[in-house]
Amino acid sequence: MRVKKQAAPSSPQLISTAQRGYLYVTAAITGGAIMIVEILGAKMLAPYVGTSHFVWTAQIAITLMALAAGYYVGGQRVDRSPRLGWLYGSILLAALYLCLTVLAVEPLAYWCLRFKLPIGTLLASTLLFFVPLGLLAMVGPFLIRVLTLSLSGVGGNVGRLTALSTLGSFVGTVLIGYLLIPFLPNSITMCLTGLLLMLIAAGYYFFWGKKPGEKVVSLIFIAVALALGYQESRPEQFERLGMVQIHRSNSNFGLLQVFQSTNGPLRSYLNDYLVQNTYDTNAQKSISMFTYMLHLLAQAYTPRIDDVLCIGLGIGIVPMEFANEGARVDVVEINPAVVPLAQKFFGLRPEKMRISIGDGRYFVNQSQKQYDTIILDAFLGESSPSHLMTKEAFGAMRRILKTNGTLVINCFGDFDRGEDFFVASLEKTLTNVFPSVRLHNERNGGNVLFVASPRPDLKMLHEPDFERVHSECRESVKNAFARIIEAIPEHGIVLTDDYNPVEFYDAANRERIRRNLAQSMRRRPRDH
Repeated sequence: MRVKKQAAPSSPQLISTAQRGYLYVTAAITGGAIMIVEILGAKMLAPYVGTSHFVWTAQIAITLMALAAGYYVGGQRVDRSPRLGWLYGSILLAALYLCLTVLAVEPLAYWCLRFKLPIGTLLASTLLFFVPLGLLAMVGPFLIRVLTLSLSGVGGNVGRLTALSTLGSFVGTVLIGYLLIPFLPNSITMCLTGLLLMLIAAGYYFFWGKKPGEKVVSLIFIAVALALGYQESRPEQFERLGMVQIHRSNSNFGLLQVFQSTNGPLRSYLNDYLVQNTYDTNAQKSISMFTYMLHLLAQAYTPRIDDVLCIGLGIGIVPMEFANEGARVDVVEINPAVVPLAQKFFGLRPEKMRISIGDGRYFVNQSQKQYDTIILDAFLGESSPSHLMTKEAFGAMRRILKTNGTLVINCFGDFDRGEDFFVASLEKTLTNVFPSVRLHNERNGGNVLFVASPRPDLKMLHEPDFERVHSECRESVKNAFARIIEAIPEHGIVLTDDYNPVEFYDAANRERIRRNLAQSMRRRPRDH
C-alpha cells in the first residue's frame, strides 16, 4: 500500500529587489503607526476620561495585548499562505478602522463613562484600538516569513526588520510628540495616519497586485479617509449652555477652547473640558473665585510683596494682578500654547512679567532667586501634577521663599470621610515642611486653598479689599476667606517623590469631576 506524501508548506516566492525594499518600508511605516496610535489614542480619550495613570495604563495594556495577538495570528496566517495581498489587505482594513475611530470616539467614550474609570478606559481603548493595532502587528512575523529564503538568513532578516520597525516607531513617537499633537487636531492626525497606511497598501496593489478589484478597493478606502479628514477639518459650530466656541486648538497638554456667551460678556477658557477660568470681557475681570483667593490670600498673609513666582499661568489673571501692583513677577508655564491664547482673549500682557516655558519643579530646583510669595496653580486635567505636591517639591519651594514668605496653593479637594485622602495628605505633607499651614474653602469640596509659610505664627496681616472682586463671585470670596478648615491628618500620609498614591486613592473624586465635565460638554448635533 502506497502512503500519500503530505504537501510541504508553501515556500516564500522569490521577490525582486524593489519589492524587498518596499517590504522594509512597510515595516518602518507600520512600526511608526503603532506608536502614533498608542499615544494619540490616549490623547483622543483625554477630554472624556482625563489623563490619569488609569488612562495610560489602559492604553499601554491594550496596545501590548493587541501586539501579542497580532504577532501570534500573523505568524499562524503566513505559515498557511504567505500571500502578500492578504497582508496588505489587513493593513488597509486597519487604516479604515483608524479613520472611523474619529467618528466613534465621542459616543463610545460617553458610553464608557457609565463604568468605573479603570473599567471604562479599558473598554474604550479595547473597542477603539485593539483591532487596528493587532492588524498592524501582523506585519512583523508575516514579512520575516516572506523575506526568509533559507534558515541561514533568518537572523539577518529578523534583525533588519526589527531594526527598521523600531526606527519607524522612534520617528512616529517624535512626530506625534513634537509636531502632530501641538499643531494638528487629533482627528486629522489619526486620519492622516490611516491615509498613509492606505497609500502603502495601494502602492503594493498597483505595482505588484494581480487582482484589479484590489486596486479599486484601495481607491475607495483612500477616498473614505480623505472625506473623513475633510469632515474633521471643517470649522466646528460648538455650542455649550448658550455659549459659542471662538477658539479651539490642540496642544502638547490637551485640547484648548475658548467660549463666548451669545448674549453677554461672559468668556470661558477650557483645557480638556475643564473650565480653567471665566472672564467678564466688559469689566476685564475674572469671575472665578479661586483667582481672587490666590491673589488676596498672598496679600493678606505676606508682610510685603515685591517678588512673585507663579507656577502655572492659567490665562494670566493672577500674575497680571501682581504685576499691575508693581511687583516683579516670574511665571513658569509648561504649555507654550497658553501664552498667545491668554494674550489674544484675556488681556495678558507678557511684557509686564518674565514668562519661562517649562516644568515648575525644574524651575524651582534651578532657581537661586528669593520670592515673597509663590502661587502654585498648576493643573493637568482635573488634578494637580503629583510631582509638584510632594515633601521634596515643597522643600524646594521653601528654599526659594523669603523668611516671611508664603506659598499659596489652589487645588480640588473633598473633606467627606473616605474622600478626604488628598486634602489630608496635602496638609500633612505641608506641615512636614512648613511650621504653619492654613486651609480655606468656601464649602465642603471644590476649590481648596492652602497657605503655608516658614513663619511659625501664620496669621492675616492685611485686610483684603473685597471691592476689587467681581460682583458675581464676591460673596464666594468672602465666604472662602472666612472659612478656615482643618483636615484630619490620620486620613492622609506624607506624600514623597518615592510614594505618592494620590491618583489611586483620590480616583473616585477625580472620576466624578471628569464625568461631570464631560457630560456638560456633550455637543449638539452639527448643523450642516
